[in-house]
Amino acid sequence: MKAILRFMKRNYKILIVVAVLTVALFSFVPRQKESDPEKDKLLLELITFVIEKGHYDPAAIDDNFSKGVYKDYIEGLDPSKRFFMQSDIDEFSKYELKIDDMIRERDLTFFDLTYTRLLKRIKESEGLYKDILSNPFDYTINETFDADYEHKPYVKSRDELKTRWEKQLKLSVLSSVTDKQKVQDKAAKAFEEKKDKEGEKPETKPFDELEKEAREASLKSLDQYFEFIEDLTRDEWFSIYLNSIAERFDPHTFYFAPDDKEKFDDSMRGSIEGIGARLMKKNDYVEISELIPGGPAWRGKQLEQGDLIMKVAQGEEMPVDIAGMRLEDVVKKIKGPKGTEVRLTVKKVDGTIEVIPITREVVELEETYAKSSVVEKDGLKYGVINLPKFYIDFENKDNRDAAKDVAAEVEKLKQNGVKGIIIDLRDNGGGSLKTVVDMTGLFVPKGPVVQVKTTGKNKEVLEDKDTKVQWDGPLVVLVNNFSASASEIFAAAIQDYNRGLILGSRHTYGKGTVQNVIDLNQFVRGNSMGDLGALKTTTQKFYRINGGSTQREGVYSDIIMPDRYAYLEMGERDSENAMPWDKIDAASFTRFNNNFDLVIANSKDRISKNDQFKLIDENAKWIDAKKDDTKFDLNIDKFKAEIAKTEEITKKFKAISDYKNSLQFEPLPQEKTAFEKDPAAAEKKQRWYESLSKDVYVEEALNVLEDMQPKAAKTVSLNKKEKPIKTR
Repeated sequence: MKAILRFMKRNYKILIVVAVLTVALFSFVPRQKESDPEKDKLLLELITFVIEKGHYDPAAIDDNFSKGVYKDYIEGLDPSKRFFMQSDIDEFSKYELKIDDMIRERDLTFFDLTYTRLLKRIKESEGLYKDILSNPFDYTINETFDADYEHKPYVKSRDELKTRWEKQLKLSVLSSVTDKQKVQDKAAKAFEEKKDKEGEKPETKPFDELEKEAREASLKSLDQYFEFIEDLTRDEWFSIYLNSIAERFDPHTFYFAPDDKEKFDDSMRGSIEGIGARLMKKNDYVEISELIPGGPAWRGKQLEQGDLIMKVAQGEEMPVDIAGMRLEDVVKKIKGPKGTEVRLTVKKVDGTIEVIPITREVVELEETYAKSSVVEKDGLKYGVINLPKFYIDFENKDNRDAAKDVAAEVEKLKQNGVKGIIIDLRDNGGGSLKTVVDMTGLFVPKGPVVQVKTTGKNKEVLEDKDTKVQWDGPLVVLVNNFSASASEIFAAAIQDYNRGLILGSRHTYGKGTVQNVIDLNQFVRGNSMGDLGALKTTTQKFYRINGGSTQREGVYSDIIMPDRYAYLEMGERDSENAMPWDKIDAASFTRFNNNFDLVIANSKDRISKNDQFKLIDENAKWIDAKKDDTKFDLNIDKFKAEIAKTEEITKKFKAISDYKNSLQFEPLPQEKTAFEKDPAAAEKKQRWYESLSKDVYVEEALNVLEDMQPKAAKTVSLNKKEKPIKTR
């Protein structure tokens, strides 16, 4: 085995080429049984070797690296600190600075110790929760539970462990009971308000019955959770260990076990059925990390990135608490057949708890495509183009892609006489590099768009080679915290060329790296150990044409508009092990001779005086103040009082979603005929037009476009003597 790896190390340059071409190396491996430690040792050495030689900027595997792996791995095994005891941690900590050496020596001692100890502690905890949930809780006691698991100490005794379980389960049951009571009260109130009193009076169950139902639901949830754990193989636990190592290089480097690789391939093909959201584990719960454009959650607009899923219910069934449940098992509960309903109990970023019903559907590809609308303001027409992602069909380049579709929308808007265009890239997580280069070329003449650097190679400057400029008029790009990757390339290029203005959140997400998925099986021929899975690792870095990286920093808006995430830690920069920002030589390009100083000053003045923006900023500050509020009263009266207090405060902020501007957004004339033949498509687009009429950000973007108009054009248009003068 060591001879194989020595061969690999001597020929690592060949290996990287092999990784790209997906050609298997010759090697001979003896047949092994499933979950054999020899396979784990091979994976350990193979993964670290490929990362060290193929990663854009691999971290040194030293004591500091070892500390990071140790921290991430222990947190990954027991995020809510309800299995391990302090005595376990004391024993584990002896290896905190030795993991780097153990990786090189293919030593599995630390993993074996933690794995066997965890299984033992899980078995012991199984008896605890069953005993705790067998009797009603006393909700009159004045006690609290702190859900800040990161800073919570490990318990020192079994009695302390039982107390921790009791409080956590009590909070879960108390939350379920109060949710159920609110639903009952709402139904009863609605019935009483009916004048004709039609239908049956809704059933009102007493507190004791609701409390029993909630305990039984929690018991069922935990029974399922422990069943899932018992079904886990050693390989699955070892994957957690491998990823604690892989993710120390950067947040986007990840090991895919064979089953996970298959799921990743499915998602890349777009075969997503369910609610249309990507999830990630966050302490005891699951966080919405991304909403898939075109999916039911994205279309419903109730679920947001950053929301924490706390419970999952099928239809009208009792919700199941997912605290401590594996991510894969939570996904299984949320996914389901098309047309069925799942109800998610989520904790919003402002701390409020909401139950959001979502009907499962297949992601609608049509929703992910570019779309446009036209609006008239003060006698001039403007266009809005929304692009959810930078899509392309790599298998058939003749099919539609984002650049072609945006070009078509721009052409239609030009035919309708618009005097300015908004490109809306909010929540656009990126996509194809080719499409963003082509799309930038619609707005700038021939020249560089983005620089790409690969380890050991000279930088590559990707250029728009077409001298044609399809739109040379006023341009605004809307972004937010979740505009990432290709969205940042486009915004940065427009900003660097001084071609238009970037409006939105303080800065974009800050993902300036490229990842490749490498099949690990290609390195071992004659392998009888089974599928080795794959590794996704960072191989390249983006740079703006001015030389600065978009990594961590993102793109700073020319005009910053308040948003509810303004004071929260969100984005690549907030990841502990994200790759650093750096700078390379600028590409050769010519800036547009635009002076936007007065336009920017006017917009800032309007924003500072706008009551809606003031309310959004106040909401953002309140959310920031609430983010560290992790203590919960377990006395029912105090618990309900705190909920009522929060709900009262949030009533004030409901005006944010109730806002409506006076603008009328319309379909293009070319679309109106098509809508007559397809009412369903017309209804979907109409929902989008209505959302624009409630969008204060689009409203301000239109104000900016108006300020960008040449004075002569505005004067002539308002006097209605002749058409406005067309200028750059």
